[in-house]
Amino acid sequence: MIYKSKIGDIDLAKLTRLYPAAVVEMQGEVAEMSLEWIEMNEDKVNLKEYILVFDFTPLKEEVKDKKVLHFETKDELIQTMTEVAQFFQD
Repeated sequence: MIYKSKIGDIDLAKLTRLYPAAVVEMQGEVAEMSLEWIEMNEDKVNLKEYILVFDFTPLKEEVKDKKVLHFETKDELIQTMTEVAQFFQD
C-alpha cells in the first residue's frame, strides 16, 4: 500500500501509528497537540500549522522513524486524511 504524497511515496504497510496534530507555539515553546485540544484552546495559543504524522517506529524502539506532512489549513489536513483512509477501507 503506497500513498503518493507531496513528500514522496509512503509505504502504509509498515505503519505503526498514524495521527493528525496541530503544531502550536505557547510561551516560546513549540509542541504538537491533538485536534481536540486545539479546538478548545485555539484562542490561547499561536497555531503554526497542521500535520499528519506517519510513524513507522516499531514498538519499544528508541529511534523514531516518522514522515510528516505539513498543512496550512485544517481542511487540507482532512482532505489528505480522507485519501489515506481509502487505503485501509479496501
